[in-house]
Amino acid sequence: MEYANMEEELEETKQQQQRKPKYKGKHDKPKPWDDGTIDHWNIEKFDPSCNEGGMLAVSTFSTLFPKYREKYLQQVWPDVRRVLKQYGVSCDLNLNEGSMSVSTTLKTRDPYIIMKSKDLIKLLARSVPAPQAMKILDDEMQCDIIPISNLVSNKERFIKRRQHLIGPNSSTLKAIEILTNCYVLVQGNTVAAMGSFKGLKQVRRIVEDSIQNKKHPIYHIKTLMIRRELEKIPELANESWDRLLPKFKKKNVKQKKVKSKEKKPYTPFPPPQPPSKIDLELESGDYFYSEKRKSAKKWQEKQEKQAEKTAANKRKRVEAFIPPKEHTNKHTDEPKDGHNDVATLTQSLKEKTKKFGLKNSVENLKAENYIAAPDERSSKKPRGK
Repeated sequence: MEYANMEEELEETKQQQQRKPKYKGKHDKPKPWDDGTIDHWNIEKFDPSCNEGGMLAVSTFSTLFPKYREKYLQQVWPDVRRVLKQYGVSCDLNLNEGSMSVSTTLKTRDPYIIMKSKDLIKLLARSVPAPQAMKILDDEMQCDIIPISNLVSNKERFIKRRQHLIGPNSSTLKAIEILTNCYVLVQGNTVAAMGSFKGLKQVRRIVEDSIQNKKHPIYHIKTLMIRRELEKIPELANESWDRLLPKFKKKNVKQKKVKSKEKKPYTPFPPPQPPSKIDLELESGDYFYSEKRKSAKKWQEKQEKQAEKTAANKRKRVEAFIPPKEHTNKHTDEPKDGHNDVATLTQSLKEKTKKFGLKNSVENLKAENYIAAPDERSSKKPRGK
């Protein structure tokens, strides 16, 4: 009986575990109103009827702007005030302090509009045109202001890398805008970007890698173009794209070594003062000459320099008319006397003819001349005994 009761208890506990599944999160429980048709990433437009009571407290944000933006902001401020008035937000432009401020009013209904207004004045301070900056008030538009001056210590290097980001005729910047669907503005020590969260994340990565010299923007652009083409293929939706994306390796280019100047040994005494013009005149004695004698000496020195120059120029002109030396092959064995020359020539000719005759005689040798024929008999009579 006890064994049967234990089995029943185990079955009940198993059924309870099946009914009440364990959840990791405290609030991670199934919701009856949540089903697959709801898009959790969709940002719904705010309805003023959701907050009819308005704001309980006044929130204010302010930011400074550079002096070169003062004239432009004065022209644009009436349009900015008119747009913010539609959302129940008041704005103020203080030219004495060089600041812009926005604050909520009793007519403000959207609690997040004050954060959007703060982004608006920040973008205006960073030289974003007013028509483009006003788009930040839309719920789907976000912004990101990226500081880049603190990423590089050397100013010349910073300017060069910032130019890589812009490209020739702003071609690199336009390509980044098209591929990320973001508005990007490089101004001074910051980069202002406007777009979706996904696009802003890509822009920030490109900007930081470019300024820190980790990867050139052109490689990021190539990767984004390939990703855009891969998104069109439905078969690759659930696969990893690492094998299809290009892998760029950083190449360390050898730079020319700067020749460091040899440091001179430290001496506490200052270097000797170079002699002045008066000191040189005192040494040569020209200081005590009269003005007439000084001018005569200068004229004489001038004449001597002119004479030297004219002589050098004349030498150069004369050198053009001097003929070059002829190179002749002189033999040391050649005899100096003409008579001896004829004698040696005849002797050599005789030797050559003698050699030629011997050669012909050797060639005309025949063995038949030295062998007797069998039919021939000697004409001589035999001797008697």
